[in-house]
Amino acid sequence: MDKKNIFFRTVTMLICSSLEIEVALVRCLAYLRKNMPADEICISLYEPGLSAIKIVARAKKDAGMLSNVLIPVPESARSKIKESELQKVKIINQLALDEIARLITPAIHKSDHSGLVMQLKIEKKLLGVLLISGKGRDRYTKEHADLLSIVADPFAIAMSNALRYQEVTRLKDMLADDNRYLRRELRHLSDNKIVGEDFGLKEVMEMVRLIASLSNPVMLLGETGTGKELIANAIHYSSPRNNGPLIKVNCGAIPETLIDSEFFGHEKGAFTGAISRKIGKFERAHKGTIFLDEIGELSLNAQMRLLRVIQNKIIERIGGAEPVPVDIRIIVATHRNLETMVKTGQFREDLWFRLNVFPIIVPPLRQRKNDIPAFVQHFIEQKAKDLGILNSPALAPGVIDRLMAYHWPGNVRELENVVERAMILCRDNILTFDQFETASQQGSIFVDNMDIDPLNSVVIRHIELALKKSKGKIHGSKGAAAMLKINSSTLRNRMKKLGIRKG
Repeated sequence: MDKKNIFFRTVTMLICSSLEIEVALVRCLAYLRKNMPADEICISLYEPGLSAIKIVARAKKDAGMLSNVLIPVPESARSKIKESELQKVKIINQLALDEIARLITPAIHKSDHSGLVMQLKIEKKLLGVLLISGKGRDRYTKEHADLLSIVADPFAIAMSNALRYQEVTRLKDMLADDNRYLRRELRHLSDNKIVGEDFGLKEVMEMVRLIASLSNPVMLLGETGTGKELIANAIHYSSPRNNGPLIKVNCGAIPETLIDSEFFGHEKGAFTGAISRKIGKFERAHKGTIFLDEIGELSLNAQMRLLRVIQNKIIERIGGAEPVPVDIRIIVATHRNLETMVKTGQFREDLWFRLNVFPIIVPPLRQRKNDIPAFVQHFIEQKAKDLGILNSPALAPGVIDRLMAYHWPGNVRELENVVERAMILCRDNILTFDQFETASQQGSIFVDNMDIDPLNSVVIRHIELALKKSKGKIHGSKGAAAMLKINSSTLRNRMKKLGIRKG
């Protein structure tokens, strides 16, 4: 077998020896060094649509590495790329003087490097280039170029396979993440019915039906434990995006240093510990909905980055060179008064205006106590399944009256905990809620230690809330006065006295 056949067979076997292109390049480089000068090898992809070159992988004597660096190509160099397509392998015996070669690898800025640049084509279409560089000038001859040219096809196929493999791996990781989320969602989906949708939450559900079919941002306002997450579920699953993912993020649970990585993801090697590519929450929510709970807990820097995503519909992974477009609907929730936070500089005003397109106020449990019997029955059935109780226990006489007399500072979540505790302590299949007296006393202690706002402050907030809900209208059947059940002139006088301006 002659030298060329041995060379072709050996290089083909080495470049196909691993799906990890950087590993295969290290093996190839070791063999190439026996046949020609070769200190470094680099494979790059030409992106004509972006007018850029993307470095895919490079290798030196003892190490190979993947790369995702995107390098813009000046207009003067684009024509040279087209001209170079006529040459299968180009000999450059002074790399520092070649404009295209200088873009491909930083090692060649030194004047004493030579190189071979080979076109990689699939079905006559330019895919990218392979560059082999060696120290010293005038290191390469026509014999070297001819020898390298016979392995152009194996290198092109290997590069194409490597790109496909990277894409499959990315999609596999994304699918695994999505499956984990979906399993958690499906586990709770049967328990996530909206209790009180025909009574205490009737107005809220009407607003949900109005906004669900659109893609506008939605802001859910209400105290902790009122069920804002269930309302977000209802909006998503009633929308045209219901076949897409619903990604939930608790903004208050993510440390500031991890916000970018959690929201936008990162590339392999972007920082210490980034051993693989991570898909961020926004990218995983593509074609679906992202629910940002406790949005008021985000820092001002994180708010600015969120605003950019809303405005531009693109994200950038940490360490990534390419923007990633995202098609998402944003639902946010908070128990904090964002309007006050805007005034005090704790929340960006421009982000507030972007998010406050369609606010929905979820009322606390104390304002819809008629829903308590339905909640109790729902939680009894739910906890019976969780605790493996075959026959749901009955309620002792007078229990519902005691529950409805309580003010429920912890809202629906507190009621759920009370029912679960009663189920655990249940005797003779009767729920007496004896332990609830202690909970009520603890609630009283909580109230005793609370800071009480001045009455005028409470009245101002209440009137402003009514004005916001009535869209500034004071009189009439749907005006703020009717909501507050006072005469419109009385309301105007009180607004004037308290310094509340209409609108």
